[in-house]
Amino acid sequence: MWQCPKCGRKFNKTNQSHYCGPAAQSIEEYIAQQPQEVQPYLQQIHETIKRALPDATEKISWSMPTYWKNRNLIQFAASKKHVGLYPGPAVVEAFADSLREYHTSKGTIRLPYDKPLPLALIAEIVLWCAKEFDA
Repeated sequence: MWQCPKCGRKFNKTNQSHYCGPAAQSIEEYIAQQPQEVQPYLQQIHETIKRALPDATEKISWSMPTYWKNRNLIQFAASKKHVGLYPGPAVVEAFADSLREYHTSKGTIRLPYDKPLPLALIAEIVLWCAKEFDA
């Protein structure tokens, strides 16, 4: 078990990457806490989801930007080499053909920083989630 000398949090991995400061209270604050070079990607995803789901509640859940409408619909988070989009396993299965060029796993879509963001696909996924989950 490794403990961060700055914030005191404990992790299984030595030198685990994490944010030492206070937890973000809003999506805008979350984006502002991320590395400068990552912020444009996160802002584009945030704006795309907001346009697709204007009446969704925005919040931070599990330390990630979350969009809620009767339930958790979709989340995203910055990682070292990609943005993780978390719409759930049903979405990854339903959009398997459209997601072939991205690494996916159980409910996760990895959008690498070295490729343009598929904003139209993200909007389509968000709308599918809202419809499928009766949000």
